[in-house]
Amino acid sequence: MGVNEAMTAKNLMLMGLPGAGKGTQAERIVADFEIPHISTGDIFRAAIKNGTPMGLKAKSFIDKGELVPDEVTNGIVKERLMENDTAKGYLLDGFPRNLAQATALKEMGTELGKPLSAVINIHVDPNSLMERLTGRFICRNCGATYHKIFNPTKVEGTCDRCGGHEFYQREDDKPETVKNRLEVNIKMNTPLLSFYQTQGLLHQVDGNQEISKVFSDIKDILQKL
Repeated sequence: MGVNEAMTAKNLMLMGLPGAGKGTQAERIVADFEIPHISTGDIFRAAIKNGTPMGLKAKSFIDKGELVPDEVTNGIVKERLMENDTAKGYLLDGFPRNLAQATALKEMGTELGKPLSAVINIHVDPNSLMERLTGRFICRNCGATYHKIFNPTKVEGTCDRCGGHEFYQREDDKPETVKNRLEVNIKMNTPLLSFYQTQGLLHQVDGNQEISKVFSDIKDILQKL
């Protein structure tokens, strides 16, 4: 890769709490900037399926029901970053998850000539996320899905589709579960945000706006890199 190519590559990491709209923005970034979306879940599955050395190591831990150690996760990410489709950049999602992984990513970025150019954090107030994530409810009779704020039933307490009156919430959507998930993610993300802030790589984007406005703000940041 030439110096100019390395300078203009969009090597990105996307952060945000559950419900902040990361998935939607990742799709748009990948389509617009023609870079691969590197989600740790996907690359783990691919490495295991393809029987790469790191994939086999990861499988040995997963088969025993153990957590995959950082050095194996780092190795799988490095294998993926060495592939040709990352020449114009990449979008990391779900990695790094802790400071040890962030330090390893910095080292491999330098070694491969593909250092991070920006970390985008889609910021949404946790209270708004509670509203977003706990608002979903489902008709017990026909399975139609609604949301208290964004997609309520036309007549309160009556399913639009089947006229049923019984609704339930999935375990994942219950306030206690959502609150716990958000707390775990805040605890995990806070040191990473500080780490990237110190390096001058962190860009905060307001995730409380319309989806297209959030993307427009992200695009402005990326075009200035």
